[in-house]
Amino acid sequence: MARIYDRVALIGLGLIASSMCHAMRRAGLAGEIVGYARSAETRDTAREIGLCDQIYDTAAEAAKDADLVVLCVPVGAMESVAQEIAPVLKQGATVSDVGSVKSTVIEAVGPHIPEGVHFVPAHPLAGTEHSGPRSGFAELFDNRFCIIVPVEGTDRAAVDRLIDLWRGMGALIDEMDAEHHDLVLAVTSHTPHLIAYTMVGVADDLRRVTDSEVIKYSAAGFRDFTRIAASDPVMWRDVFLNNKEATLEILGRFTEELFALQRAIRQGDGDHLHDYFTRTRAIRRGIIEAGQDTDAPDFGRVKVRKE
Repeated sequence: MARIYDRVALIGLGLIASSMCHAMRRAGLAGEIVGYARSAETRDTAREIGLCDQIYDTAAEAAKDADLVVLCVPVGAMESVAQEIAPVLKQGATVSDVGSVKSTVIEAVGPHIPEGVHFVPAHPLAGTEHSGPRSGFAELFDNRFCIIVPVEGTDRAAVDRLIDLWRGMGALIDEMDAEHHDLVLAVTSHTPHLIAYTMVGVADDLRRVTDSEVIKYSAAGFRDFTRIAASDPVMWRDVFLNNKEATLEILGRFTEELFALQRAIRQGDGDHLHDYFTRTRAIRRGIIEAGQDTDAPDFGRVKVRKE
C-alpha cells in the first residue's frame, strides 16, 4: 500500500502501539514512526529493540510535527496527555486513540483539541494478555475489527484517511457512535473481563482447592479465565471506572441470568439448562463463522512472537 501518513506519533508503547509499529512497517503506511512512554524503562526497552525511528522523553516532543498522533495510554491518562500535546499539534493533523471506552475519552480529550486539528477516536478489538513494547507483532490486527467513532463535525477526509491506515494494518472497519460502542463493549469485553477477574478471585478464596490443583487442572476451563484476568490492571481499572453505566447495566442482566441458572440447577430443570446451553453454543459457532476465531484446540490464539 501507499504511504498514508508521513509522521506518526505513538503516545504509550504497549502491546497495541508496538503492534501498530510492526503493522505500519509491514505495509509501508508511515514515513516515520516516533514514540513516547511515561516510563523511562519502557522508553529504554523500545530504543533497545528499535521499535520506533525515534523515542522521545516527552509526549509533546513526540507529537510535534506529527500528521497522526495516537493516544495508546490508559483511558484515565488521556486527558493529561491531550493537555500536554495540544500546544504543539500542527494544523491539519489527526489525533486518535485506541481506548476501550469512547464516551469518556471524547469528553476528556475533545476539549483540548485545537481548531484545525482533527479528532477521530478509534478502538481496535485486538489484544493478548501480554503488555509492553516487546509484546507487539504485525499480525495482531489481521481480520480483527477496529471501530471508528467519529465525533460530530469531524472532517470526513480525516476519518477516511484513518480508516485507510487501519485497513492497511489488516483490520476490518465498523463505525458507530460512542454510546453504542460502550454498550457493545460492555457485553463483548468489559463484563467478561470482570467475570474472569471474579472467578480467579473466587478460586483464590477457596482454600479447599489447593494452589497445585488449580494449576494442574486449569485446562478444564479455569485456564481461559486466568488468561483474561492476566490483562493490564491499570487499563482495566480505568475501563470500568469510565464505562460505569453500561457495565453495571450488563452486570445486572448477567446477575438475572445467573439466578435463573441457579434456580434451574436447584430444581433439576434439565430442559432449561439444555435449551440455554444450545442457544449459547450457537453464538460460539457464529463467532467462528465470522472469522473471529477458529475451532482449533488452542482456541485459535495467535502465538505471541518473542524478540
